[in-house]
Amino acid sequence: MNITKLVVDFAVTSAIVLVVSIIVTFIYTLITHGSGIIEWETSIRFAIILGVVLPLIRHLEKKQKEK
Repeated sequence: MNITKLVVDFAVTSAIVLVVSIIVTFIYTLITHGSGIIEWETSIRFAIILGVVLPLIRHLEKKQKEK
């Protein structure tokens, strides 16, 4: 796997997951607690984890289809 493609996939996936997590945590705290607070720790944690895992899963699926 090309390292440049892996880094680009990581960056794109992490950015998308980060934005979605920020929106979800903001809306959740706004509805449940009445104050719109963003949970940065959770959002960044999800972005890093899914930014690593999802590109690797895509790579493994492509590898299996080639066989």
